[in-house]
Amino acid sequence: MFENKKIFILGLARSGYQAAKVLIEKGNEVILNDGKEEDKLDQEQIKELRELGVTLVFGSHPDDLLDSSFDYLIKNPGVPIDHKYVLKARELNIEVINEVEMAYRLLPEGVKIIGITGTNGKTTTTTLTYNIMKEAYGDKVFLAGNIGYPLCSILNDVKKDDIIVMEVSCQQLENLNKFHPNVALMTNLSPAHIDFLKSYENYKRVKAKLFKNQTEEDIAILNIENEDVINETKDIKSTTKYFSSKKEINGCYLKDNSIYYYGEKVISREEIFIAGIHNVENCMGAIMIAKEFNVSNDIICKVISSFRGVEHRLEYVDTVNGVRYYNDTEATNIKCTQIALSSFDNPITIILGGLERGQDFNELTPFMKNVSNIIAIGQCRNRVLDYGKSLNIPTYSFEYLKDGFDKCVEVSKSGDIILLSPASASWDQYKECEIRGAEFKKKVEELKNEN
Repeated sequence: MFENKKIFILGLARSGYQAAKVLIEKGNEVILNDGKEEDKLDQEQIKELRELGVTLVFGSHPDDLLDSSFDYLIKNPGVPIDHKYVLKARELNIEVINEVEMAYRLLPEGVKIIGITGTNGKTTTTTLTYNIMKEAYGDKVFLAGNIGYPLCSILNDVKKDDIIVMEVSCQQLENLNKFHPNVALMTNLSPAHIDFLKSYENYKRVKAKLFKNQTEEDIAILNIENEDVINETKDIKSTTKYFSSKKEINGCYLKDNSIYYYGEKVISREEIFIAGIHNVENCMGAIMIAKEFNVSNDIICKVISSFRGVEHRLEYVDTVNGVRYYNDTEATNIKCTQIALSSFDNPITIILGGLERGQDFNELTPFMKNVSNIIAIGQCRNRVLDYGKSLNIPTYSFEYLKDGFDKCVEVSKSGDIILLSPASASWDQYKECEIRGAEFKKKVEELKNEN
């Protein structure tokens, strides 16, 4: 298939880099183009690709670089769908695919693929599913996709009958043509990435492509409580199975504060550390996938009960003196913080603030009923302070997280939640939000060591 061809790769990053390596090893002529200047890109990747014989063009997208001599255009998922090279390739009848589609076509026969998508929860569900499957099947299980591991990077390791757990984004689904997961799950749908896919209708259509090549021998696992999920999948050919966090159904459901699978109790909610009903749904999805591979309840419970969440996303950190600490530093917008606040019934001391971007904290008000204290930090701390005062919630202002953390400890008591969910980007003080989260976790660790 991808041998002795002329192939154009649009965009470097991890996927372009991995695709180029695979293709050059198969004797293809490979031209890789990225609009960024060379000194802004990964120098080690560039050096390796040059030594392998990849032609690299950086800094612009010359009009004459792409012509009819190419057999494929492999587009980085982040490149706009209306990029001039994408439009030109279609005019020239050059197939436009991405690294996932290319790698899929190169997989050995008999590999089982689990594909997971949705607007929210797909990373948590993918990670949890992988952890369960890895516990059950060991080295036969691989993790790939939008979660940070290009499918190309595991091609040399995967064998017949192995299992690949994949997070699949809408940007990847846009250019998947033959990709065929044996088990596919959609967590939920709500408006997102409209800037990229131009409309919500198109976004939903693209998300539903995950099921496009499935047959009745394949399994589709769906959130029955999400109307858009059900509407978008009503014509798929897969065998459909459902989960619900609201009512008892013929599938996976929540009853008496426990998760059941077709009438059989699997795990109590008290054993689940990751907070919120949305994470109960993520657990349900992972359980349903695991059951398709005959994984025992013992293994499922062992993994779920030890799972602390995806790092920096409403991640359970630890409990000190009866106070539970959660790191949600990736909540860089109001919507994510709304989700975090709705995940707890206990009193919350929340750390809010960071980069000033004009975010409207008033949009948090319907979700603030359990908030007993607010710690305002960062560039926009004065606006957070004013917001807290307007709600008559005790609010304390500090420039730096480390100082605000000490106040959190002072004002909280056993049974409370201390939540870093800033509703703000971190660039006023940190290169990336993960550094902010790591600082929070370090403070929790230091506190525990003092006690």
